Amino acid sequence: MSNAIQEQYSTGLSRANIERALRSAGKDLDRLAPADLALLEDFHTMGRIATAQLVDLAQITGQSAVLDAGSGVGGTARYVADRYGCEVTAVDLTDEYCDTNRWLNRLVGLDRLISVHRADVTELPFADATFDVAVSQHVQMNIPDKARLYAEARRVLQDGGRLALWDITIERPGTLGDGDELDYPLPWADHPDNSHLATPDELRAAVESAGFTVDRWNDLTEDAAAIMRTVLAQPANPLGLHAFVTDFQRKAENLTTALADGRLRAVQAVAKV
Repeated sequence: MSNAIQEQYSTGLSRANIERALRSAGKDLDRLAPADLALLEDFHTMGRIATAQLVDLAQITGQSAVLDAGSGVGGTARYVADRYGCEVTAVDLTDEYCDTNRWLNRLVGLDRLISVHRADVTELPFADATFDVAVSQHVQMNIPDKARLYAEARRVLQDGGRLALWDITIERPGTLGDGDELDYPLPWADHPDNSHLATPDELRAAVESAGFTVDRWNDLTEDAAAIMRTVLAQPANPLGLHAFVTDFQRKAENLTTALADGRLRAVQAVAKV
């Protein structure tokens, strides 16, 4: 699975393309603030809006030890570190994203608070009970073994710790072949082989089976579809996920259509140990 994920996300151009986008937008890389990256670093539905909402629910403080599990280029990690001043550990399986994450952390002066590790979220290289909060946004769609994913999250969280999720699910099992097939590419999968979607009930069951108690479980599908429509209607801007995500416009359009017609559901959740 690791090779498939690397192939899905690696282009060899992430850093160069993000740098080009920042310069095109008139940003001075020697005087870059964390907020300057907001439009191009949150690689998930609803972008920074979703990150801010989820982090609010996770009850992070300046003393929290936070894991950003599946960090991408590090948008969530930087948002949390900048907002709360706490230490964040960022994990991603894609070498290119980890390198880009570290570079962006240095540019905005957050590298002292954020450590970046190239690792598999189903086999985390951390001791038991290391973190207070684990944040996972749009990660599980690439992972078939969700039991192992959430068992690892449970293992590295302290007693009383919280798992904060923002994820895409499929409306019902058996969708493929019944006339409601998803349109590819999607942001997490160029083709069906890379997509491992669960229904909302299946996802919740996987989380609870790992030893979590669900505290919040919110279906934000309508909000997600509306906000994504607004994003897609915005005039061209150098800053955006299209700066480093291949064929982003088509992927985002396919996602938005499937959210709007109910084939896909957007779930926001917080679960406690």
